[in-house]
Amino acid sequence: MAQETIEGINPTRMELLKLKDREKLAVKGHSLLKEKRDALIKEFFDILDRVKGSRGNAESTLKEAYENLTAAQIIMGDLAVQKAALSVNQSVEVDFDSRSIMGVSVPLIDSKIDSRTLVDRGYSFADTSVRLDEAARKFEESISLIIELGEIEKTIYLLAAEIESTKRRVNALEHIMIPRIQNTVKSIEMRLEEMERENFVRLKMIKSSMSAEET
Repeated sequence: MAQETIEGINPTRMELLKLKDREKLAVKGHSLLKEKRDALIKEFFDILDRVKGSRGNAESTLKEAYENLTAAQIIMGDLAVQKAALSVNQSVEVDFDSRSIMGVSVPLIDSKIDSRTLVDRGYSFADTSVRLDEAARKFEESISLIIELGEIEKTIYLLAAEIESTKRRVNALEHIMIPRIQNTVKSIEMRLEEMERENFVRLKMIKSSMSAEET
């Protein structure tokens, strides 16, 4: 199989120097991209461990919340639970920002959910069960955990996409661009050497012809 070269390059010393400079830049770029890829992969797995813990916390807290809600519905009845829910005016303050991980912009979400008492929630002591209050508390905790999980999972998604993109660029340089440049350099060097030999033979023939004419 013939080695691939870059098309349209004239076999001159000037082009040879340009190609060697391109080769140096490509090799340096390849090294830097490999370092970036490795750093991104390390960061990815570090955050992946956080995802597992965060998802587990969110799932267990939601499970407890629904268990308490179900118990409250059994004790109070569905209509009473719905009435209590309608009396609650809850809002979540969320600030969106971003940070950079190896040049990748990832979300940074800051949420504020204050811990609330029975009075803060607005429903009556007499008409509700303690299981309803526990359910409300667990749902409030769940909101914070879900927001945190969303931030982490989005970060994982963005890092995975950047890792894949960086891998493709590393492979393109390693298996396509750098070999093509190196093959083209060799091809030009061989052509220049061949041209030098041809010139040497030509000059020798001219010298021999001039010497013959003089004699």
